[in-house]
Amino acid sequence: MSEANWIGQLEQILLRPVRQFQTAITAWTELVSITDSNNKYVQQFNTVTRGDWIRLITGEMHIVVSTLNEQVLALEISEGAISDTEVRLLAWSLQHVKAPEQNVFSGLPEGERIVRELGSWIANQLENGNQPLTVPDRLISRIRLYSTMIPFLLVADQLEPGQASYGDLEKLLRSFLSEDILLIPLKEQEWLILGPVSLIREAQNEDRPDEDEESVEDSLASIASGLHDMLASEWLGECHLAVLQPIQPAKDIVAAASQLRETVHLGRTFHVGSNIHLPWLLQLEWLLSAIPELQRQRFVEQALKRTDVFLEPEILSTLETFFALDCNVSETAKKLYIHRNTLLYRLDKLKQETELDVRQFRDAVLVKIVLLLYKVTKRV
Repeated sequence: MSEANWIGQLEQILLRPVRQFQTAITAWTELVSITDSNNKYVQQFNTVTRGDWIRLITGEMHIVVSTLNEQVLALEISEGAISDTEVRLLAWSLQHVKAPEQNVFSGLPEGERIVRELGSWIANQLENGNQPLTVPDRLISRIRLYSTMIPFLLVADQLEPGQASYGDLEKLLRSFLSEDILLIPLKEQEWLILGPVSLIREAQNEDRPDEDEESVEDSLASIASGLHDMLASEWLGECHLAVLQPIQPAKDIVAAASQLRETVHLGRTFHVGSNIHLPWLLQLEWLLSAIPELQRQRFVEQALKRTDVFLEPEILSTLETFFALDCNVSETAKKLYIHRNTLLYRLDKLKQETELDVRQFRDAVLVKIVLLLYKVTKRV
């Protein structure tokens, strides 16, 4: 059904003019804040969803048809004696029918319009907590989603709204990664990137001896590192990047986007200052994040009730480097530019004051957990 027919039939049912319009989500929420407090609009968690409505002081009704990439597509129903019951029925209908979302992206190039529709669909599934098995046929038929691809999530921190050009970013990614990438906007400063699995093979073949084959995880980390450095220096400035093992986008893209968002969140929470976040290196952080806040605080307090030696900058930097290098004393000393005996002295001092020897597996695990929980409880 065309937009004109859809609006026209609605006008015949309501017996009053109906106009479709588009506005920014921020403008919609501001309008909500200044409308009559007696209206029936309910907005939870600062989100805007299909079927939300407000009654203006002038008498017109505005009702949301869809929300896509920080934009609201809505209907304006002219002033008249439309009852709250009729409005609720219309809202219910919009929530259960396929809305003409493609109108929000009218005027865009065909390729960009399609991926923005896909990005809007993914974002809506994530906001609603849905993780369906497959992408709708109406989107799969227009985008190649059956090939195995590498998913990245790119989050920018310093961009002003509207500053990022989709075309410029896509061109940059195609020149650095591959012509076969898909760039899918999820939010104003968040993009899902799908790259071909051939990137892994290319990374593994770059200047490596035959007997020293690189793992898939190492290759993905290398690709992510190079991509982040290029984006940070040439386009985005401060940004965060996460990557997963290859997926089948048609059935896994929503779950992958959810895991990538969680990975970025964990990385930013537990490893402030890091910009590349790898889920296979954050398993312990994921487990600790599931512990209730009160229990985390109690654990830290009990573990540290004897001394705050962990708060000493020298000890803290020593431990973080020691764990990053798999508890290798020699490599840690080289990394810190200190003599091996100096490092051993520091570790012995830690053992004396805390009764924990990080050269022993059990104590090393406990200290690692304590350091991670410090960051969550803002003790460091």
